[in-house]
Amino acid sequence: MPLTFASVGEENCIQKIGGNTETKKFLESLGFVVGGTVIIVNEINGNMIVNVKESRVAISKEMANKILV
Repeated sequence: MPLTFASVGEENCIQKIGGNTETKKFLESLGFVVGGTVIIVNEINGNMIVNVKESRVAISKEMANKILV
């Protein structure tokens, strides 16, 4: 399921990163890698603040839809 459907505070394992090559590289540079964990800290209008690799990152709803957990 896309990250946008996950609950706040729930630890999720990243299964797949979608999108074009440029998008995948961008998300990978932020720490979103297959097998990694991501925790949603807060969600505002679909945009999210998440903990990934012990860092807080803000991502848009469109980017979050490309991350499958």
